[in-house]
Amino acid sequence: MIFRDRREAGRLLAEHLQGRVGESPLVLGLARGGVPVAFEVAKALKAPLDVLVVRKLGAPFQPELAMGAIAAGGVVVRNEEVLGMLPEAEAALRQASRREQVELQRREQAYRGERSPLAVQGREVVLVDDGVATGASVEAAILALRQLGAARIVLAAPVGAPESMHRLRALADDTICLSQPARFAAVGQAYESFGQIGDEEVRALLAEGQFSAPAHHPQREA
Repeated sequence: MIFRDRREAGRLLAEHLQGRVGESPLVLGLARGGVPVAFEVAKALKAPLDVLVVRKLGAPFQPELAMGAIAAGGVVVRNEEVLGMLPEAEAALRQASRREQVELQRREQAYRGERSPLAVQGREVVLVDDGVATGASVEAAILALRQLGAARIVLAAPVGAPESMHRLRALADDTICLSQPARFAAVGQAYESFGQIGDEEVRALLAEGQFSAPAHHPQREA
């Protein structure tokens, strides 16, 4: 399956989410590439949109190879398979974590400004990315959402590596992935147009993406 661009992929995802989520979900796009996809999902579901910033910890001299990932709240995910192949892996992981923590905080500020993140405690969350490769970033995002008290997490991605999606099914409450090619090489292979997403585009989509939704009433304890 080949998608024209991220926006088309989001519209197709939204069709498959109908009937799989409740009346008042919160849609979170993984920054940056997941936000245009999530925008279309939120629009179709008439759900509020927010961004979740996760930073991949790239291996020295091969930044696309993930040693792990970090997310808000001090969540750290380790890719033990990759770490096992690296000399001085722990030092490299610490150095990457410090560097990416700075960038994580910068992006949080750049995308939201003074606006606080939407509260996820007790909410059903649709976590959206433009694709899943190693799954380290998505795993960190799911763990962060669990730590923040999300009641239910639905992972939605247009394309994903089969082995990564298999692992993530055990972490999310539900998963939707439209394409899982047996010969998965990279997320971009599933798109005709797969340009870089800048901070300005993320800010614009978040500003526009405050769609109306039914009021959420947390369940009271008996």
